Amino acid sequence: MRSLIEETLANNRDLRVAAGRLEEARAAFRIQGSALYPQLDAVGTGTRGRTPADLSITGRAVTSGQYQSVLSTGWEIDFWGRLRNLRESALQQYLATSEARRAVATALVAQVANSYLLEREYEERIAIARHTVATREDSLRIMRRRYEVGSGSKLEMTQAQTLLAQAQTAVQALEQDQEINRNALALLVGRPVEIAPGPLRLSEAGDAPLLPAGLPSDLLANRPDVIAAEHRLQAANADIGAARAAFFPNITLTGAYGTASAELDGLFKAGSGTWSFTPALHLPIFDAGRNGARLASANARRDIAVAEYEQTIQGAFRDVSDALVQRRQLAAQIATVQDMLSALKERARLADLRFANGRSAYLEVLDAQRDLFETEQRLVQLRRSYFASGVALYAALGGGFADESQFAPAVRPIEEKAR
Repeated sequence: MRSLIEETLANNRDLRVAAGRLEEARAAFRIQGSALYPQLDAVGTGTRGRTPADLSITGRAVTSGQYQSVLSTGWEIDFWGRLRNLRESALQQYLATSEARRAVATALVAQVANSYLLEREYEERIAIARHTVATREDSLRIMRRRYEVGSGSKLEMTQAQTLLAQAQTAVQALEQDQEINRNALALLVGRPVEIAPGPLRLSEAGDAPLLPAGLPSDLLANRPDVIAAEHRLQAANADIGAARAAFFPNITLTGAYGTASAELDGLFKAGSGTWSFTPALHLPIFDAGRNGARLASANARRDIAVAEYEQTIQGAFRDVSDALVQRRQLAAQIATVQDMLSALKERARLADLRFANGRSAYLEVLDAQRDLFETEQRLVQLRRSYFASGVALYAALGGGFADESQFAPAVRPIEEKAR
């Protein structure tokens, strides 16, 4: 399982898309942050043109040129924090994207783990079904022989045939589901997956580690979706600051220094220097309510972010509670079904003895074997569901505990790369 998870985190396309979006958000933050600093440009221009005689003030055609080499700079002084708020918003969006990538990785870890557990479930259920098929083939051979020698009825033989066909159908259905699950696992891992049948059975996986009593609610702070929602809320607050700053004057300083000449060879001669300095003050007076609408829009986005943050936290508590309830209830169901399975095995043994001694009809054996087979299958499903509930709890807590050293019995994160 761990090997498959490592391959998934290295090859999965969804994770690559999330990584690309993270790089895009990082670049957007750098772009927004660059507006706080002066901009310096080097510009070189050359112009040459001809004025016809009828347009020239001298009455003769004139060919002239102009050449410039200029260093220009521009800087917006951020008195009211507009640019700083825009940079803060971009930073929070970048951090939210980073947590979204971690959420994708955590979800992939959980999906691979669940697919692997399903593979083990199908393997064990198919083994049980094939063993049942072999047993029922022996029973059918015995019933056919009894019918041929006249010591059994055709009804009993057809009942044995029905029982065999049911087991064969179960094997075929399970093999189909197993192939579909392997295809899904191949999509997650990014390549075809070959899982050799091994000795591991869900019943031999051992008891899951006990979870610490009274999990503190601050463990949910490790969930990437909760952290991402918090960053989006902070970004919305920064957008409000930027929208509010748009009501105040905007001051920019622009300057240029260089050389200019009518001839290219005189561009850098003495006396060709030129410079300009242009401070500008822009004060919005009337914009038909545009700035006010932008501020109202930013406030609305902030309210939406607050509601989404609260909803995310409520959903996180529900996910953890659901996973804990499943683990508790599934553990109780497994114990009950194990007791039921022991009783059904004894019932099947006694039914065989009663039939062999002529004390009951074969229908009693049929019912006992059918119930035994269904309960064996059900027990494997419950064990897989119990381990899957541990995976669900892992994902619900954001890929592990925030500080695992204080929760030694707890399950450690399956793959640290998910962080």
